Amino acid sequence: MIDQSSNVDAASSPIWGERQDAASTFDDLRLRWLGRMSFAAALALQEEVVARKRENRLAVDELLLLEHDPVYTIGRTPDRSSLLGATHLPHPLFRINRGGQATYHGPGQLMGYPIIDLCRCGQDLHRYLRWLEQVLIEFLALYKIPAQRRDGLTGVWIGQRKIASIGVGVRYWITMHGFALNVGGELAPFRQIIPCGITDIAMTSMEKETGKSFSVIEVARAFEKLVSTWICDLRVEQEVQIRNA
Repeated sequence: MIDQSSNVDAASSPIWGERQDAASTFDDLRLRWLGRMSFAAALALQEEVVARKRENRLAVDELLLLEHDPVYTIGRTPDRSSLLGATHLPHPLFRINRGGQATYHGPGQLMGYPIIDLCRCGQDLHRYLRWLEQVLIEFLALYKIPAQRRDGLTGVWIGQRKIASIGVGVRYWITMHGFALNVGGELAPFRQIIPCGITDIAMTSMEKETGKSFSVIEVARAFEKLVSTWICDLRVEQEVQIRNA
């Protein structure tokens, strides 16, 4: 189901004008459209949801969908070379508990933060990452965008161009952080860093690949319609497994 709590008036939007219930075999994935939100606020919300799920392993899994104010992030790696020194960056920098090198988030990106108990999904982080990639690949195919994986690299690509980045953190087998899908907007801020630590990377977006204009909330709503069924592919069994964290 969709939770329409937001710092924007999603309830008045013609896209999310009514509350909907996701039709899925697993009626335990709560989707929330949060609108435009600062990275700090979104991080605090993720921490809150993870803590709640750790206390109650029966708590529903959640997917937070949102758009960020401009920000750079880098994972827990000690290698900071992808920041190119960092002092020149035009937007705030956050060091966070995900894997991976530096990336940029901002207007025009659909951010997806799945907070999922992997105890229900085989406790397999590699499988979870490949699931995220596959969900995005199949979603982009609906827009006639031929996305794919690249061997040895996490994320979603169109040839040598990267359209979606993935970086996750896991605490007590509960996921946080997730994916950034480039819908539209400015890609120039990526040039201030080495995105994902890959020197020959070229960033792209749905708008660049199709020549069409999309709003983030429009893409989020389309994504919501499908992810509630894709979650079934991640589950390994229907009954919740309570494990000692």
